[in-house]
Amino acid sequence: MSLAIVHSRAQVGVEAPPVTVETHLANGLPSMALVGLPETAVKESKDRVRSAILNSGFDFPPRRITLNLAPADLPKDGGRFDLAIALGVLAASAQIPAASLDHLECLGELALSGAVRPVQGVLPAALAARAAGRTLVVPSANAEEASLASGLSVLAVDHLLQLAAHLNGHTPLAPYQADGLLRTSQPYPDLAEVQGQMAAKRALLIAASGGHNLLFTGPPGTGKTLLASRLPGLLPPLDEQEALEVAAIHSVASQTPLTCWPQRPFRQPHHSASGPALVGGGSRPQPGEITLAHQGVLFLDELPEFDRKVLEVLREPLESGQIVIARARDRVRFPARFQLVAAMNPCPCGYLGDPAGRCRCTPEQIQRYRGKLSGPLLDRIDLHLTVARESTVLHASGEAGQDSASVAAEVARARQRQMRRQGCANAFLDLPGLRRHCPLQTDDQRWLEGACERLNLSLRAAHRLLKVARTLADLQEVEQISRAHLAEALQYRPAAG
Repeated sequence: MSLAIVHSRAQVGVEAPPVTVETHLANGLPSMALVGLPETAVKESKDRVRSAILNSGFDFPPRRITLNLAPADLPKDGGRFDLAIALGVLAASAQIPAASLDHLECLGELALSGAVRPVQGVLPAALAARAAGRTLVVPSANAEEASLASGLSVLAVDHLLQLAAHLNGHTPLAPYQADGLLRTSQPYPDLAEVQGQMAAKRALLIAASGGHNLLFTGPPGTGKTLLASRLPGLLPPLDEQEALEVAAIHSVASQTPLTCWPQRPFRQPHHSASGPALVGGGSRPQPGEITLAHQGVLFLDELPEFDRKVLEVLREPLESGQIVIARARDRVRFPARFQLVAAMNPCPCGYLGDPAGRCRCTPEQIQRYRGKLSGPLLDRIDLHLTVARESTVLHASGEAGQDSASVAAEVARARQRQMRRQGCANAFLDLPGLRRHCPLQTDDQRWLEGACERLNLSLRAAHRLLKVARTLADLQEVEQISRAHLAEALQYRPAAG
């Protein structure tokens, strides 16, 4: 048969659209033509495939070879199609049975010797192959990652000869069995290591319970970064779907945190990070920090030191939970459902309000410093807390507070109530959900409206305040939001203006 078809997968953001590699042998001068919108790395696969086939002991057909990567309007890049192209040439020249390729999807880059090298973005392809009901052939170095898609049959290969022997029925390959290396979790820092700061710990409990964004303001050395790093250990464990989403993002980005799957990510970009570093981008769009923090925590230390234009890119994903990167040729959508935790000093020197009077900043300097943060961005942060300096006597005593395990148990109970009631954390309630699940007594409604008027709060800030009150009620395991819950939520919302 002079026509062979092999299935593979491309990579577009965190998705893996199907690609069919069609190989046709025809009479004519020996040549190899590759069509189907291939990028440079794909065009170079012709030479890699030729050398790999010859060095593996197969015959390279001296005919006119046409390779089509369908669909033709989908850009193809990388070396991930090398293995599928080689199998297509071998099947079209009857060196392996073409029928054996029908139920397979193949990914892998070929060395000139015929060895199969790993590629990135295997997990999205594995999930898509599982949905299509096919077996996935991957390099051995990618097999553990592909096995995260439970229920998928994975064949791990090291060399083109090994796969050809399997397809010819000489040496069948057994499906890969995962050893669980990627499922080893690392312990989170414990909240008990943070002494004092009871108000800040209370804010962490509320933020974790409802999925709320949090801003710590205070002088240097008060433990703002220490507190923020404890938040991931308070959050509920990822379920399988959430864990696969996180792993797929890091697979596409070729990041190492897959070694501690399935933990929630904690991302802490430096304040010199650019907009594309946070959002993602490039000619071949890659995920940025806000996507790498999906289902986890994005911590921005020294918040006003970030460029204002960089901070403004956070506004849309904080509302929608996703980021769309538009290019002239296509649009790539990345998930970005994260919790924002930020820390900042009260003034440029950091000592505004210090009892020792160390602050020397002028009112203009303080205003300019705080003016780097826009009102719309601050509106999207549910909890604002001032972290005061603790007494050194407290630290010398070594008194320990609640540990992460006990706080996480409270968080888990509150989250379970939310999931049973509305199917999501309180921070992600939409307007109809807010009306349905956050009803107030008439007197409490009037009291809240009056408080919002006095503090000059926007409607968005009022809605977020109501979500925090809903979380406080869930922590107390009561269904009705009371005025006490509203009053405490109001303490975490500064006056506008």
